[in-house]
Amino acid sequence: MKNIILTGAMALTVMTAQAQDFKAALDNTFTAFDTSTSFDVKVQQSNKLTLIAKKWDNEWVTHYYLAFSKAVLSYLEKDPGKRDAYLDEADKEKDEAVSILKKENDETYVLGALIANARLAVDPMQRWQKYGATFSSDLESAKALNPDNPRMYYLQGIAKFHTPKAYGGGKAAALPYFEKAQPLFAKETGNDITKPHWGKEKNSDFLTQCKQGD
Repeated sequence: MKNIILTGAMALTVMTAQAQDFKAALDNTFTAFDTSTSFDVKVQQSNKLTLIAKKWDNEWVTHYYLAFSKAVLSYLEKDPGKRDAYLDEADKEKDEAVSILKKENDETYVLGALIANARLAVDPMQRWQKYGATFSSDLESAKALNPDNPRMYYLQGIAKFHTPKAYGGGKAAALPYFEKAQPLFAKETGNDITKPHWGKEKNSDFLTQCKQGD
């Protein structure tokens, strides 16, 4: 009986260590990706996220952050074909995260909205109807699960910010969304990589720009 208890304790210790290893690797790599202003560095860190997702392929968040990185790279890439290729990867990894979870959660819906908006951005005139609807639908689904997720309002604010005034956008239209997101971001500790917390700093930047006016 004593041996069984010791064996169980050792197994638990190993599992805990492995979990800590994946969290540390994921946290360090994602932080390096998110804070870099260099496209080349972001590509390098995204490649590292690919390796992490392969090594810890049963953890939904490894696929989540890889999908996020590919969506961001799509926004930064100039070639339309490459932008869509990044988003194909993002969709694949997002689907893998949902498969592991066995259902969508508010963060995967927000991620879906981010990817949809990136698809729209490749060719706005041709894609606004299809992907604009997906963007809105995913955010509504996220809100139904967790109305206090700040990333929903942050993405809505960005969408309004980049929409021409003639179509209901602009800084004044975007401001309420960034204001709504700010106190919700403030509630997030950011000390657990398995609980997505991206967007806080950029939301503050957009908020400042909106308050300055046109």
